[in-house]
Amino acid sequence: MDLQISVFLLFILFTAGHSLSCYECMSMTGSCANQKLKTCPSGSSNCVSLTTARQDQFRIRVMAKDCTADCQSGFMNFGISKASSSCCNTDQCNVQDAPDPSNIPNGRKCYYCDGQSCSNTVDCSGNEDRCVKATVTVGSLSDVVKGCATTSICDATFIPSIQGISCCEGNLCNGAQSVTQSFLFLCCSLLSYFMMH
Repeated sequence: MDLQISVFLLFILFTAGHSLSCYECMSMTGSCANQKLKTCPSGSSNCVSLTTARQDQFRIRVMAKDCTADCQSGFMNFGISKASSSCCNTDQCNVQDAPDPSNIPNGRKCYYCDGQSCSNTVDCSGNEDRCVKATVTVGSLSDVVKGCATTSICDATFIPSIQGISCCEGNLCNGAQSVTQSFLFLCCSLLSYFMMH
């Protein structure tokens, strides 16, 4: 009986010692100055940092950090907004912010949506080597987003709120059909992905 209790206590000590700890924050001001350390819930195996920036006259910058179960590091460029995510799997590894997306064009062009039309083109930059098209769902609203992305984002197996991710190689391969899109809609889906997992 004493052996069983000892083994049980050792099991609790070892499993409690292996919980991942990550920094957590959410900022609409572009800085995670008030990040806090948290112990991740069961099932979370990664820490993530996310930076999303609106590229129009509003220049909104959202930063977030948290624990997540599934994560892909990479960059996305949706014309009016850019996003980058940085994933890691060791304690407190998300202390640094996700890198700012590159502004150096790489020669690839893709279609993006501006709220009225999806026939606009955007110059991909940095490591964005694919054109992407996806459907984003938040609540009862669905919308199509288009733009540039890195291969790692295209290879993601599961991103909540985003369905039907299709990526292609080649300039303007993601079509120009007209749909609507809003920056807030896109931000909500990206943040829900990283905050819920």
